[in-house]
Amino acid sequence: MNWLRARRRGGFIEQTIDALHAAMESAMYAENTARASGFLQRMDPRVKVAGLFAFILVAARETRLWKMAAILLLAVVLAAGSRISIRVLAARVWLGTFPFAAAIALPALFLTPGEVMWRMPAIHWPVTSQGLTSAARLILRVDAAATLAMLVVFTTPWMHVLKALRAFRVPVVLVVILGMTCRYILLLLETAHEMFESRKSRTVGEMTDAERRRMAIGSVGVLLGRTLQLSGDVYLAMQARGFRGEVYVLDDFDMKAWDWVALLSFLSLAGVAVWLGR
Repeated sequence: MNWLRARRRGGFIEQTIDALHAAMESAMYAENTARASGFLQRMDPRVKVAGLFAFILVAARETRLWKMAAILLLAVVLAAGSRISIRVLAARVWLGTFPFAAAIALPALFLTPGEVMWRMPAIHWPVTSQGLTSAARLILRVDAAATLAMLVVFTTPWMHVLKALRAFRVPVVLVVILGMTCRYILLLLETAHEMFESRKSRTVGEMTDAERRRMAIGSVGVLLGRTLQLSGDVYLAMQARGFRGEVYVLDDFDMKAWDWVALLSFLSLAGVAVWLGR
């Protein structure tokens, strides 16, 4: 029993550290896969941004289930060709998007008028075939769009994504916000991990529930204060070194024949999907 209580006492800090480790490992995984030798990794970043976002727009406006399923299947095939396993997609994309989309789509099962297929036990709410179609449409649309967007991140270094966005005349302010947000999130995770590791190494004896709550609240306040101060210092240092919002990387983009073929293929498939959906 004492051993179980000890495990419970350290549960909060240990679970927090494990969650922070998982988040940082996810970021490192994206960096590693972006530099692997895969199908999408060999493409020019501008081709991936233009082609995959074209399919995201198609998925957002499509209404037929089989077409949205086909787009999702295409994303899975591209992921497999880019050395991204289905298990990674399920754990880091679908596991988060499916419950969110399902929660939003749930009312459509009962509120959409149409042919009643089944009634909920006890409450007798009708589930219509049109409601099921609407819910499935929303879930497939969200999963397809999220998978395509994550393919861009998983197969392209983040700075190259930002530079590709600037190549398409995305406003500097938006690009800077995206770049800084990503870096500050990683900074926040690293700082939080160091804080909780330090707290775990210095925690001796049993803590009451009130002490745990005070520790959690105090840690959050200190973490936010340190992160804001450090982020401000980093931004001022970047300004002092000439940063004005433009993204500069050592690698220059160079469209090869394969890139033009891939871009034409992406846009042609997206155009055919739009034409078939008329």
